Amino acid sequence: MRIRWGVCGLVIVLAVVVLGACAKKKPPVARPVPPPPPMEEPVTPAKPPAPPEPTVEKPVAGAPMKEDSMASRSLDDLNRDSPLRPLFFGYDSAEVSAEGQKVLESNGELLKKYPSWVITIEGHCDERGTAEYNLALGERRAVAARTYLVSLGIAAERVKVVSYGKEFPFDPGKTEEAYARNRRGHFVITAK
Repeated sequence: MRIRWGVCGLVIVLAVVVLGACAKKKPPVARPVPPPPPMEEPVTPAKPPAPPEPTVEKPVAGAPMKEDSMASRSLDDLNRDSPLRPLFFGYDSAEVSAEGQKVLESNGELLKKYPSWVITIEGHCDERGTAEYNLALGERRAVAARTYLVSLGIAAERVKVVSYGKEFPFDPGKTEEAYARNRRGHFVITAK
């Protein structure tokens, strides 16, 4: 019987604990929310100052005014009689020779004179070798020329590269001289 009374006492204690836990809790007290800050008057931005008046350079008396023939020519005319010289490479090479460096320095000076020009360097190869190999070689040649021009201070975004491999030979001959003319970096003015 003692066990029964012990079990009953345990059940009663558990019932009191459960009922006490289920008792309603007091709701939290709502605290007043502070009012929003007062609205400020919208500030109208001040008018920007007027742009300065453009200055017009007056020609010096007696000095003839010469028009820049390159600036006034169309892209087709510029590329037909291109002021940019081609860069030639040795057989199976993308290395810029000492003579090639002089060509690139000359082209670089012209690009500095006309800073709005954008050019594309086309990499070309002779017909020997596979199409895939020559496309890769043509790209290496164009990139080598671009890298040299950038080292001279020409902005990289002004110089694009493309490889045509052996697809557009300058000279269709099958002689060593024809092959040498086809191994080149050709410069095309694409925007001015």
